[in-house]
Amino acid sequence: MADIPKTAPTPPTPARLADDTAHGKTTIAASVVQKIAGIATREISGVYSMGGGVSRAFGALRERIPGGAGTTNLAGVAVEVGEKQAAIDLDIVVEYGASIVELARAVRRNVIGAVERMTGLEVIEVNIAVNDIHLASEENAPDGTSGQVGPATPSARVE
Repeated sequence: MADIPKTAPTPPTPARLADDTAHGKTTIAASVVQKIAGIATREISGVYSMGGGVSRAFGALRERIPGGAGTTNLAGVAVEVGEKQAAIDLDIVVEYGASIVELARAVRRNVIGAVERMTGLEVIEVNIAVNDIHLASEENAPDGTSGQVGPATPSARVE
């Protein structure tokens, strides 16, 4: 009978790090993955904010409430976390002028890298929905209309 050559054991992949070990089990809450993904998304230049219009409005309200500014805003980040894998959905608002395709690639790369490095989970997908484009004039309009085009009160189209 021929000897079967022994191969060196392969090092554990990042997805394996969250497995059971002889010394215990590590579990990672979905909120942890959610925070990591949100922070990694905001690190990319060209991402103005996260979330849809309603979640951004609630986030702005939360910042005005005493003690609300200290809470982490998870608007715009949804995750599904299993024992070894995670899937992430992001809703973002981009700065006008940014290449959305390049921005999405950078966000996806940064989120995958951060989540896999910090948690050991394999990120199987990062879905990005661009909900709006932010114009610099929306905040800095000289007439105080927040960048609104036209008169402050809409006029009737027909009489």
